[in-house]
Amino acid sequence: MNTTVSDKMFEKAKEVIPGGVNSPVRACKSVGRNPIFIQKAKGSKVYDIDGNEYIDFVCSWGPMIHGHAPDEIIDAVKEAADDSTSFGAPTTKEMALASMVVDAVPSIEKVRFVNSGTEATMSAVRLARGYTGKDIIVKFDGCYHGHADSFLIKAGSGLITLGIPGSPGVPDDVVKNTISIPYNDDEILEKTLREKSDSIACVIVEPVAGNMGCISPSKTFLKKMRELTTELGIVLIFDEVITGFRLSYGGAQELFGIMPDLTCLGKIIGGGLPVGAYGGKAEIMDQVAPDGPVYQAGTLSGNPLAMAAGIANLRLLRRDNFYKELNEKAEFFADGLAKAAESAGVPVTLNRVGSLMTGFFTQDPVTDFESAMKSDSDKYAVHYRQMLEKGVYLAPSQFEVAFISASHTTEELKKVIEMTEWSFKKLA
Repeated sequence: MNTTVSDKMFEKAKEVIPGGVNSPVRACKSVGRNPIFIQKAKGSKVYDIDGNEYIDFVCSWGPMIHGHAPDEIIDAVKEAADDSTSFGAPTTKEMALASMVVDAVPSIEKVRFVNSGTEATMSAVRLARGYTGKDIIVKFDGCYHGHADSFLIKAGSGLITLGIPGSPGVPDDVVKNTISIPYNDDEILEKTLREKSDSIACVIVEPVAGNMGCISPSKTFLKKMRELTTELGIVLIFDEVITGFRLSYGGAQELFGIMPDLTCLGKIIGGGLPVGAYGGKAEIMDQVAPDGPVYQAGTLSGNPLAMAAGIANLRLLRRDNFYKELNEKAEFFADGLAKAAESAGVPVTLNRVGSLMTGFFTQDPVTDFESAMKSDSDKYAVHYRQMLEKGVYLAPSQFEVAFISASHTTEELKKVIEMTEWSFKKLA
């Protein structure tokens, strides 16, 4: 595989962009090679500027649930662009998409659109603080909620990929108002909330962790969290930026039957365009300006192109048996990967929830940040490079999720399972 042009572009990019990338994990440092520069994509495939073709399991980190460039979404964006790309004023499209989100997500009565998942989580936490009059937020080790100051304490995703424990530039006053505790630990959860309930504004959690790899909640974890936050007057926020509209049309909360007070969304609801949203109980959402005193604004919020893409995307998700067929593909793929590891004699723990999955290079169960960190990142790096050479585009980090899209065919998945077994045997 020749990536000469990508390598040259990366060197040029580093002259004008920090690290040559606009999001750190893209630099591919943890997998020991330069990034490839993508030129175009269609369906399950991406194509780099050297002309190489890859089967894609990054899917733009989740939103390409239908595959790349589905005609319905591209046509909707083109049609919207004919009327201009931005107004900074209300449109019927944002009202239409808001109605679809409210109808879909069980706990959302009102929703506010923003431009990214980080904006959504940052705004939801501010709202929770304003609503409760309390300052402290509780998050979980290894869960990533974007790059706002409050969230960069024991965060997952890019920080653990790069080996960064936190971030310079985050004031001590912010750190002291953030508590990070182990994921899936009911006992520490209860102890923390009861001891500081008078000061805790909210608990924010990925209902299925996706930023230390895919880790499912225990049978009691989310239920316990909901019971405690209700009892103690603490706002419960589900960060469904990854899981929303991915695990089911109503997200993880519909799948598990646990209703948060606020929900953060992103990625998928924009059909691949920059978008985020936060919503929840009307009583809480009515505290947002202009109805209430909690301020949040954005010129591009509710952008007409993103709204048009989102409407088209959600319509596609409502097709009969969409999630059933998607999850069956994911189950087939995960089973094949597990068998490939067994056949090759390579210790791999395969975690899957719906169409999200991660293969951890460890023989032990992975249930939280501590156990995820025991996986062999060096071995993953070798596997990543070997699979890339064979035309398979995986996430450039052990601590990310592989996404299945509706455009992945059974034949493609069989082919990738065979390539994976070949790679695992080389590792062994």
